[in-house]
Amino acid sequence: MSELRYQAGGRAFAHIARFHPELTALRRDLHAHPELGFEEVYTAARVKESLRACGVDEIHTGIGKTGVVGVIRGRTTASGRVIGLRADMDALPMKEDNAGLPWCSARPGLMHGCGHDGHTTMLVGAARYLAETRRFDGTAVLIFQPGEEGFAGARVMIEDGLFERFPVDAVYAMHNWPAMPAGTVGINRGAMMAAADRVTIDIAGKGGHGAHAYQTVDPVLVAAHIITAAQSIVSRNVRPIDAAVISLCAMEAGDLDAFSVIPGSARLVGTVRTFNVRVQNLVEQRLRDLCASVAAAFGATAELKYERIYPATINTAPEAMFAGDVAASIVGPHNVDRQLEPSMGAEDFSFMLQKKAGAYLRIGQDVREGAYLHNARYDFNDEILPLGAALHAGLVEQGMPLADEGSQPPDAAATRGRQPEPAATAAT
Repeated sequence: MSELRYQAGGRAFAHIARFHPELTALRRDLHAHPELGFEEVYTAARVKESLRACGVDEIHTGIGKTGVVGVIRGRTTASGRVIGLRADMDALPMKEDNAGLPWCSARPGLMHGCGHDGHTTMLVGAARYLAETRRFDGTAVLIFQPGEEGFAGARVMIEDGLFERFPVDAVYAMHNWPAMPAGTVGINRGAMMAAADRVTIDIAGKGGHGAHAYQTVDPVLVAAHIITAAQSIVSRNVRPIDAAVISLCAMEAGDLDAFSVIPGSARLVGTVRTFNVRVQNLVEQRLRDLCASVAAAFGATAELKYERIYPATINTAPEAMFAGDVAASIVGPHNVDRQLEPSMGAEDFSFMLQKKAGAYLRIGQDVREGAYLHNARYDFNDEILPLGAALHAGLVEQGMPLADEGSQPPDAAATRGRQPEPAATAAT
C-alpha cells in the first residue's frame, strides 16, 4: 500500500478512502472476469451483490438485458429531485498482454481494455457512501449499463423503459482518460465525443484476366479512386471551423492467391465522425454522390450503406458547469479543465443525453507504459477509485443538498486540495 499520488479533499472522498482496499479488490475481480456486451452475467451479479451489501433501497435487474439499477433515497425526498449516475460494465473482444498481473483476464480473447471495470467499481463506491450517509434531499438512481462497446446498451436500456421507470432530472457519467494526470478532471459545455457512423461501399464491376484489363471494369481501381476522392469532402466541403473525419479503414477484393485475376466486386468499410447533425448530413450526402459518380465514370456501380451508430455526446451547459464545480470542490479548481478538447471517439451515453439533461466527464488516470485505452497493455489505475466514487457522490450531494447544508458539503472548501488522510491509500 502506498499514499495516493494526487491531491483531493472533501467529506465524501475521505469517507470513501477508508474502504479503498475493498474497492480495489472488486475492480480487480471484475478485471479478471471480463464479459462482452449483454453477456455481463457475472458482472451484473457482482454489482447486485455489492449493492445489497451497501444497503441501497432498491435493486432492479434485467433492464436492457443485463443492466442493473440501484435506487438510494436521501435523508429526505422533499425536493422531488432525482439524479442519475451511469457506469458501463462490458469488456472488449481482445487478448490481454498483462500476464504479470495477478488479476489479468482469466478469459482468453476477452479483456477490460477500456476501464469499464473501474467505472463500475467507482459507482459501487459511490453507492456505499450514499447509502451509509444519505446527506442529500432527493433520490439517486445508479445505472449499471451493459453493452457500451458497439452494442448501444444505453439505447437498449432506454427502450426498455429506463427513464419511464426512473424519471431522472439529470444524468451524469465519467470515463477514465490515461492521457490526463491522476487527480484531474476534464469537461466542457458542449460536445465531448463525436457521432460514430459506419460506412460500407459495395462496388460492382466486371472481372477478368489481369493481362486483358481492357476487357474488364476494375472494381479495385474504382475503390482506389473513391478512397482518394473521399478525403476531399472534409477539405473542400466541410467548413474549416467544423470538424469531421472520414476514414475508409478496410478493403475486401479478389483473392491474394489469384494474382492475375481482376475481381468482379470490391467492398470498402470505414467510419465517419462528426459533432453536429448538419455536418453529418452533409458528409453522408457528399459521400453518396461521390461514390456513385466515381463508379459511373469507370463504368461501374457503387452502393453506399450509411449507418448512424452512436450520436454525438453533447453536454448540456448548466449541468456541465455544475459538474465542473463539483469536481473543483474535490480536486481544486486548478485541476479541472472546463474547456476540454472533444474527442473524435464515440460513446453511447449520448443516447441518454438526447433524452435528459446531463454531462459526461473525463477523469485522469495517468498512462502506464504507453498503454492507452483499447491497448492490450492497458489496466485501470486503482488509485483513482476513491476520487471517481467521490465525484459521483458529489454530484448527488451538491445537486440535491439538504436544506441546512447549502449547495455543497460545509467542509468541502476547508479540505480542498489537501493530501488525503493516512487511511486514503492505494494498492499499486
